[in-house]
Amino acid sequence: MNIILEKKKLSEQVYMMKFSAPLIAEKHKAGQFLIIQLNKDTGERIPLTIADSDKENGTITIIFQTVGKTTMELAELNPNDYIENVIGPLGEPTHISKNGTVVCVGGGIGVAPLHPIIQAFKTAGNKVISIIGARNKDLLILEDEISKWSDEVIICTDDGSAGIKALVTEPLKQLCEQGGIDEAVAIGPPIMMKFCAETTRPFKVKTTVSLNTIMVDGTGMCGGCRVTVGGETKFVCVDGPEFDGHLVDFDNMMLRHKSYTEQEKTAKDKHVCNLDKKIKEIQS
Repeated sequence: MNIILEKKKLSEQVYMMKFSAPLIAEKHKAGQFLIIQLNKDTGERIPLTIADSDKENGTITIIFQTVGKTTMELAELNPNDYIENVIGPLGEPTHISKNGTVVCVGGGIGVAPLHPIIQAFKTAGNKVISIIGARNKDLLILEDEISKWSDEVIICTDDGSAGIKALVTEPLKQLCEQGGIDEAVAIGPPIMMKFCAETTRPFKVKTTVSLNTIMVDGTGMCGGCRVTVGGETKFVCVDGPEFDGHLVDFDNMMLRHKSYTEQEKTAKDKHVCNLDKKIKEIQS
């Protein structure tokens, strides 16, 4: 039983949840993720990144945004409730080594999976510069936790309500121009990761991105998470989730994701239309 131990609302649609999962906590490494299912008979399987783990206490911390049916249902759970099925840790862990200076860039909810990666790079003896961004100050998360493990933190907001008024690519470019950056990691919306990779490309800075695509089984069987990397087909759930950002075909990935989104919207609109029709029939 994966008992929920703690729950906290971080912003309007973002929640932190800590639950018991001793076997996963024991094996978890930075960069890996989970697949959860709230109901084994009717629930969908969704991938969620791991924001933190505690081997000693056997707990896993996730941070998620309520964007669909399952995440909304998850947000309704409280301490002492439980998550029926949790599978993990899945995916290849981040390759951590002592390289020198690493810039870690997180956008929005992408700051959550970046947290254990920052910890791992710092523990390995690197200098870590973290750039975290959001649309406004109310949507920033994990500022204190990121600061604890970083040598320097640069905060960006679209409206300038916290830190500097800039996209995360602006300070990233400045750091690359100054030189001395040995590696970069970017996690966030696909468009953000694409432009982070394009920002570092001219400077030949190794750039790793973590992809969050549509997934079903998490074992490479369904093919829903396939992406093109360096001209080859890869599966995010087993080959990733991390890839060389300079080789990822982001345009193709975003096109596939848009296709799924449009199908979901069409199905939802059809359901609402049918429901409205039934209500009118009853009323008449």
